Amino acid sequence: MLFRFVFAPMPKLIAGPATAGKLGAIAASFGHRALLITGGGALDRSGCLSRIKKDLQRTGLQVDHFRIIGEPSPAVIDAVVDGCKDKDLEVVLAVGGGSVLDAGKAIAAMLKETGSVVNYLEGIGTRAPSGRSLPVIAVPTTSGTGSEATKNAVISKVGHGGFKKSLRHSNYIPRLAVLDPELCVSAPPPITAACGMDALTQLIESYVSTQASPLTDALAMEGLRHLIPALPEAYGQHAMDIGCRAAVAYGAFLSGVTLANAGLGVVHGVAGPLGGLLDVPHGVACANLLPFAVAATVDNLTAADSPQARRSIQKVSRVAELFGATQSSPVDRCRQLSDSLHRWLEDFSIPRLGQFGLTSAHVDLLASSASNKNNPLPLSSDQITRMLQSRC
Repeated sequence: MLFRFVFAPMPKLIAGPATAGKLGAIAASFGHRALLITGGGALDRSGCLSRIKKDLQRTGLQVDHFRIIGEPSPAVIDAVVDGCKDKDLEVVLAVGGGSVLDAGKAIAAMLKETGSVVNYLEGIGTRAPSGRSLPVIAVPTTSGTGSEATKNAVISKVGHGGFKKSLRHSNYIPRLAVLDPELCVSAPPPITAACGMDALTQLIESYVSTQASPLTDALAMEGLRHLIPALPEAYGQHAMDIGCRAAVAYGAFLSGVTLANAGLGVVHGVAGPLGGLLDVPHGVACANLLPFAVAATVDNLTAADSPQARRSIQKVSRVAELFGATQSSPVDRCRQLSDSLHRWLEDFSIPRLGQFGLTSAHVDLLASSASNKNNPLPLSSDQITRMLQSRC
């Protein structure tokens, strides 16, 4: 085998229970004035925000605090940046879910740019990011997007003419990621499930990606081995179990590493336009689409019957084995994987996309704007249409 590939940098990682208690000393190592970005209130209710603020204050840091409610929009990013331009900030500390981490990375970058963030978004803006940014410390409180390990910040505008696009540069990888499973135990079951399904989708899609490498394969399988048994436990009766939460957080972090290096597939190629059109939580969108996408991809790989297609079938069957598939044929094991994913939709009470307003009127528009990204073989427009219709 010729080991020919490129692997992107990773943030420095500190993982383990109670590591969030070190945030004051960590942030103070970057300077004297910090911008703290958090979400809407989960940290407050758990008492973690109060502890983090006290720890930051003990180090003598001056802290400006902003909250991000929902997914970050251009208007929100621009407003925070406008309010912070003259504050001589030296580090951004983002503590929250994927939206908070994305917002933290975008704000850190835009504090070094001029104009609206829209001008720098892929596929929309006309200006290339300079790559200048304040250092970012990313502290996830949910386990899903892997944003703590990636170089992009996803910015959304929902509705007619909406979009879900990335602000992207290699210099936007957080300087440090802190994985403290104690911060995740307060995540309610629906959030745990949706975020976990996003991480699962990213691990599977990067594992079977046409851009996968031996290194991303190893990391994706490592993430899957930890996440698959732990996610149902973290969703259910062991929600307070630090070990379960740590395993899911580790899997989510690795999903960020592997997507950054191998790319993603058709589920994310459809979930992006869907998230711009309707206010659907990203993890819910991925969870709805993944079982059908796996089944349709396996159909196409089986029909192709090429050496590359057979290798992809073997990969999918290895994932199926982690779900307990026992059929003797690799293709039959792949079918079992789709069945297992459908059961997880029921077990996790994942709402259908129709509950967020998806109708047949949206389907053609979404099918025409969707991308297969790095799927092992592309899904046809008709397959994408049926995938969406099946979850209306």
